[in-house]
Amino acid sequence: MSDAEKYTTEISTVLAWHDALNSGDVESLLEVSSDDVELSGPEGSSQGTAALREWAADADVRLEPGRTFVHHGVVVVEEDASWSGGGSSTVASAFRVVGHVVVSVFRHADLAEALAATGLGDEDEITDS
Repeated sequence: MSDAEKYTTEISTVLAWHDALNSGDVESLLEVSSDDVELSGPEGSSQGTAALREWAADADVRLEPGRTFVHHGVVVVEEDASWSGGGSSTVASAFRVVGHVVVSVFRHADLAEALAATGLGDEDEITDS
């Protein structure tokens, strides 16, 4: 069994979250997020679906998932972030998944920071083998 197969639910939930955000499908984004989802990033913190709806509308960002790390409901994803107004960077987000929903999203400046904050490491990276 591959690492990815062990954590199918958590990874699928986080990928569905990214798909919904990137396609502008706010209703689907809310469906894969808890009612009291916690959001934290460089511009502060907020909580709840109203805050998520507002952020999704205002952020104007695409987050393309890259390297992925997972352990016991915590998923860290390195992301290529781009904004329609211009600009791009590589960032990382740490997700907490319970059941089939995201209960928190914490954005970090880079992968190293996200891994340090969550205690995940190289042994938690999802590989194809």
